[in-house]
Amino acid sequence: MSHTPHELADEFPDLVEQMHALKTKDAHFAKLYDEYHELNRSVHRAETNVEPMEDLAEGEIRKKRAALKDEIYAYLKEKV
Repeated sequence: MSHTPHELADEFPDLVEQMHALKTKDAHFAKLYDEYHELNRSVHRAETNVEPMEDLAEGEIRKKRAALKDEIYAYLKEKV
């Protein structure tokens, strides 16, 4: 697993196979997945001071990441 916290495979370990299948067959899911990982990596880089940012900006991308994670989870549950 990755050293970056909050990866989707870590967040939803019981849905890893479903996520993999959807990434290859569902363009909308693939876009959500990629967007989440981009945001998650931005948060991680900010937290580790690799790319520091203002607290307000970091808080905003954390909120976006949380909302996107909720959207992804709802999408996955809809497809079950």
